[in-house]
Amino acid sequence: MPPDALRSFLPAEPLTWTVTGCAGFIGSNLVEALLSAGHHVVGLDDFSTGYRHNLDDVIGRVGAEATARFTFIEGDIRDLDACRRACEGADVVLHQAALGSVPRSIEDPLSTHAVNVDGFVNMLVAARDAGVGRFVYASSSSVYGDHPGLPKVEAEVGTPLSPYAVSKRTDELYARTFQDHYGLEVIGLRYFNVFGRRQDPSGAYAAVIPKWIGQLLDGDRPMIFGDGETSRDFCYIANVVQANLRAGIAPSDATGTVYNIAYGDRTTLNGLYAAIVQNIEAERPDLTLPEAEYGPFRSGDIRHSLADIGQARARIGYAPTHAAADGLREAISWYLATYASSPSPSASSVG
Repeated sequence: MPPDALRSFLPAEPLTWTVTGCAGFIGSNLVEALLSAGHHVVGLDDFSTGYRHNLDDVIGRVGAEATARFTFIEGDIRDLDACRRACEGADVVLHQAALGSVPRSIEDPLSTHAVNVDGFVNMLVAARDAGVGRFVYASSSSVYGDHPGLPKVEAEVGTPLSPYAVSKRTDELYARTFQDHYGLEVIGLRYFNVFGRRQDPSGAYAAVIPKWIGQLLDGDRPMIFGDGETSRDFCYIANVVQANLRAGIAPSDATGTVYNIAYGDRTTLNGLYAAIVQNIEAERPDLTLPEAEYGPFRSGDIRHSLADIGQARARIGYAPTHAAADGLREAISWYLATYASSPSPSASSVG
């Protein structure tokens, strides 16, 4: 959302916001939005999955005056002292730091647990002890597991299908416990397949949209796992930024729970691939794009995902502005512009 739109619902008096994972995809977009809207930001990141160039990009976009309101702490959420430093003086914590990816969690459950659960509890303790007013955290649609119902509603979850899903469900339980026992106001946001500017297209655990864009620009054939009829509720980054900021200032009676953050529509992988190709061809008709190839279904993947966002609309004022098609156009334009001078996305600094 543009700064003026953010100012329309954010407090006129600047707050201090702590953003963990501030050098990552979602975190850097949150930092940019808050600085652009005139607020103060303390960022925490250890660069294990985030990138310094994301923060450089934010600084370049917001300018020197806004950058003066940004304090960066290099540290790991598994280090309680680093968490305490990041929470000192904060009004709101937006906790984004995590190890994502279902396949990574299956390959390495210990690291997933250490970051996503132990690190999460460190942040809760640090926020509690610092007297933070609100703790907003990233959860995931993966917590719905094998529950067959569509659309997904917050009260109905199934058995988690991966260590990653278990870690996010555990975070939700811990957060509610901290509100019940210590009075720390918490709101969880169950993200549904977020995509957009600064999302890494390379690496073994890249999300599907940036990965396919990167492969197509490299001239490689993207892989569709399964028959391509698996569907997802793809959510553009502008919607997620808005949800976090609204959750940070929502009334107290909206806390102590979790909300679905999505657009409320679903797209099959086949449809997504066709849309990506169409958008790239519209901007780069000189490129010859390969057809996708198909592989086996991946272990731990949910077959279909679609969010009911009624609770987020009603209780925190969430009003998504970008459908998946709108977000794809903006995202692909950004990737094409960003990598215009690079041999390929995988060869750029993002990798």
